[in-house]
Amino acid sequence: MQEIPQLKTKLTEMLGIKYPIIQGGMAWIADASLASAVSNAGGLGMIACGNQKPDELRKQIRDCKEKTDKIFGLNVMLMSRYVDDIMQMIEDEKIRVITTGAGNPGKYIPHLKELGVKVIPVAGSVAIAKRVARVGADAVIAEGMESGGHLGEMTTMALVPQVIDAVDIPVIAAGGIGDGRGMAAAFMLGACGVQMGTRFLTAHECTVSRPYKDAILSAKDSSTTVTGSMAGHAIRVIKNKLSRQIQQLEKHGGDPEEIVKLGVGALKRAAYEGDVEFGSVMSGQIAGMVNKEESCREIIEDMMRDTADVFRNRNILMAEDFGKDIQA
Repeated sequence: MQEIPQLKTKLTEMLGIKYPIIQGGMAWIADASLASAVSNAGGLGMIACGNQKPDELRKQIRDCKEKTDKIFGLNVMLMSRYVDDIMQMIEDEKIRVITTGAGNPGKYIPHLKELGVKVIPVAGSVAIAKRVARVGADAVIAEGMESGGHLGEMTTMALVPQVIDAVDIPVIAAGGIGDGRGMAAAFMLGACGVQMGTRFLTAHECTVSRPYKDAILSAKDSSTTVTGSMAGHAIRVIKNKLSRQIQQLEKHGGDPEEIVKLGVGALKRAAYEGDVEFGSVMSGQIAGMVNKEESCREIIEDMMRDTADVFRNRNILMAEDFGKDIQA
């Protein structure tokens, strides 16, 4: 068995993790089971707060603590009605790192810094990345539109280097990364690590419904689509009856409020109840690359081996070839 390569980056040093891989904070999916397994495997596992009630979230946190003695974090949706309760819970439960989305974490950062919490917002544009850097974020996740769920307008390949040029904090790449080639590309763009969501959907420890997993496993390169742009809530999902219904409404100028109503509770229907036709099966464009179920440890270790192989077998040879051309 090939030895698993060690790779020290600003991200591993900042968080004290073995591998520069963050598991995406997928609402209704990223729970204690998945987060603890990712952390035990050497990455950074994340519990998604979403709109969970505080008591439910606290139970997830304590369950995760029982399953791992490694660092894990919370993904905080800042527009949640419970966000102030969550911030208090971060202090009470001594959470050491959070990622944030759907808002500006600026007003919370001074107190979080006093507690020693690392704050890593998700940004879909250079403007947002610069904003969170100004208010004291420790790092930023530059997420391209290849990602599943809520998305921005820029691709990962275009967004990551522009964010790196614009801010002076570490940048993690996300969106469209599902194997060692994607991870190697992220490092070549200047990122210090990657965040992955879709790749972990078929992990043994992921408790998402069986039909949801099967939808990912059977996906092709063209299986995802974007809905909700007209209503201002663009999300990437696996194509199904719900996505086609929404797109028909958008095509014919449907009422944005009606479109929003169709999406209410749709992710829970797919993730918990297994309704993959009228539920929202959020997935990134890399779904077509995910064709087997593995443990989180196997996923992470495969990623690291594959990344090392890319640098060893391709990029170094390419550099030598360029050198010959220059000399000629």
